[in-house]
Amino acid sequence: MSARQDSDNLAWDRSDELWEEAKKQVRLSSQCRKIESLAQGLLGKPATFVAPVIIGGFNVLYPIQIEDSSDKVLVRLPCPNQALFPEEKTLAEAATAVFISQSTQLPVAKVLHHSVDSEIGPFMIIQDLKTRRNMTRALEAPRDDPSDTPVLNLDISDHDLKRLYTIMARCVLQLAQPTFSRIGALVETSPGTYQVRGRPITLNMSNMVHLSNIPASIFPSEGTTFKAVDEWYLALANMQMATLLFQHNDIVESENDCRTKYVARQLFRRLAAQGHLSSYGFVEDDWSASSKRARPTLPAPDGSGSFHLWCDDFRPVNVLIDGDDQLVGVIDWEFSYAAPTQFILDSPWWLLLDVPEMWDSGIDDWTNIYERRLQTWLAAMEAAEKEMNLESGLLLSAYMRESWITGRFWLDYAARRSWAFDTIYWKYLDERFFGERSKDIPMEELWKTRVSLLSEAEREAMEPLVQIKMEESKDRRLIDWDGEEARQRLASFLFD
Repeated sequence: MSARQDSDNLAWDRSDELWEEAKKQVRLSSQCRKIESLAQGLLGKPATFVAPVIIGGFNVLYPIQIEDSSDKVLVRLPCPNQALFPEEKTLAEAATAVFISQSTQLPVAKVLHHSVDSEIGPFMIIQDLKTRRNMTRALEAPRDDPSDTPVLNLDISDHDLKRLYTIMARCVLQLAQPTFSRIGALVETSPGTYQVRGRPITLNMSNMVHLSNIPASIFPSEGTTFKAVDEWYLALANMQMATLLFQHNDIVESENDCRTKYVARQLFRRLAAQGHLSSYGFVEDDWSASSKRARPTLPAPDGSGSFHLWCDDFRPVNVLIDGDDQLVGVIDWEFSYAAPTQFILDSPWWLLLDVPEMWDSGIDDWTNIYERRLQTWLAAMEAAEKEMNLESGLLLSAYMRESWITGRFWLDYAARRSWAFDTIYWKYLDERFFGERSKDIPMEELWKTRVSLLSEAEREAMEPLVQIKMEESKDRRLIDWDGEEARQRLASFLFD
């Protein structure tokens, strides 16, 4: 049984319709000729589009053959109707790719040009790395249907798994080296100079808009950056509340289900506002119930002034390898931003390739298998750290081990995933935060065990919201929210 909560099925249907329209649009001969002309003008050489168009989840790529050269380039555009804030996204992605190539030893596809064109919109022209084979191909179990979600081959030998994980670990360690003074997206502020000047654009934000019709006006405004880790945790907690408030259809199944979702979000947001989420699972954690039983041994990272690059979509499918499983390059830097250091101190969610909330055998089975594979990952991390002479300071392998033990892994995962939030909060976080609760309570009645922890104002707001959501469930439609009205509605349920 899936642990993923339902997104808005009407919004998902609309997104599917827009996706089908987009696939037709990007394949039009007239569009391909425009791309070909753009590439030729910028590259200064005759250039020819080479079919087929490569369509990803959020981007479309046009292979271009340059005359008198064996090399190809790729013109990369945000996919119409799919990319959130396409201009911001593209410029931040280009800035991130160039910054990584300048600041790390990680091989990335060279960005040859990027801009916003009057006819085709934002674009990048990037180097074609000449391989489509990625790390997922080496790690996955055989699939009868190519459209099925890949999962880790559970029959892979420990030796081969460690070898492949070690390649991934080297990539993770390279990305962890640069530090930043604020949380936000990279922007090219002058030729060759990159600074954190843009708002973070996350994968979850994109899904909120496209799959649940959450108004984009409730996100941090364009150009917003954050100086402290607690500010970003609070912004993420606000987004979790927004998902409950603004997803009109399929978000709650009953009055009690609504109360349970509401209580979890208010408590999670309270902990963020108090600065507790950033300290949870570290030596500084002196507030959680779990810290009273077993003290963590590692200190929390600096909460202001030292942040690290994070990419929501970094995973094996974006790591290109050759036929001998040697690293060729890493691609796709959308949803990248300077983020809380806490995020890179967790072991990667992608060790099993699929996410825990969608695992066919359930989240408990995912957790059990993950825990076993985690040991191989940590051995790979330790080997990669030794290669890079990283034997002191911020040792990711040690932090990742403790993150899993303390449950900090689940805290950060829940903060970033709206539709995994409820299962993970109640299954892996609530008792670690607040202590044991009565057993054998149905999921939808768990609110009763924690409602006393809410403030009076939070409790008073609960029942009106329950009635709103019950009324909404009778009228299936998609609402086009006015920006200011949406911000006011969200603010009315945020209590500080």
